[in-house]
Amino acid sequence: MMKLTQLVAALVAGLGFGAASAATTPDYYNMLNGNTGSYEYWDQTYSGAGCLTCSNAALTGGKGDLTDGVIATTNWFVAEAPAGNGPYVGWTLDPTITFHWNSATAISSVTFYFDDANGAGGVSSPTGVVVDGTGFAIADPAGSAPFSFTASGLSFNGTDLVVTLNRGNQWVFLSEVEFNNTAAIPEPGTYALMLAGLGAMAAVARRRQAR
Repeated sequence: MMKLTQLVAALVAGLGFGAASAATTPDYYNMLNGNTGSYEYWDQTYSGAGCLTCSNAALTGGKGDLTDGVIATTNWFVAEAPAGNGPYVGWTLDPTITFHWNSATAISSVTFYFDDANGAGGVSSPTGVVVDGTGFAIADPAGSAPFSFTASGLSFNGTDLVVTLNRGNQWVFLSEVEFNNTAAIPEPGTYALMLAGLGAMAAVARRRQAR
């Protein structure tokens, strides 16, 4: 028979204890490539079809800078200069990006990593993002450091998540996008039932030992 410790572990696992959220990475994303300015702000690591060195070229069926796990910690003029192949993708339009999963995936929040150069070179924080049809306003953060913004409270469950970035200046610079699905946290009543069950199993174990 299953030991008490094994029963406890199974019960805890079944109730969803542990990590509160699980990250997921899309299988590919489609978008228009970035632009050129003082340097090239293209998605030059993109693995799909399309011209990687052409401004606003259609990129399809691949992944690149936006999901490679590299989050920029310095402004664009440090991270991108002089070669222009740094972690950012930069646009002089309001880009729409479609993130695709090969099977239906639940997403409850999306975190974006932007640059905020406070207008240096025309780069500022965006005014907002639209995620799966829901708009989120972004307040300009204090200072001029790169920052993250999380669009939470989503109830997406599908294969194609559409995102639009709304510029606050001439340019919007994005280095990474992360997706999470927050697991349901057990209600207080569930905790009470679990404790009652653990107590009952402990009593049974003690009686068996007594015999």
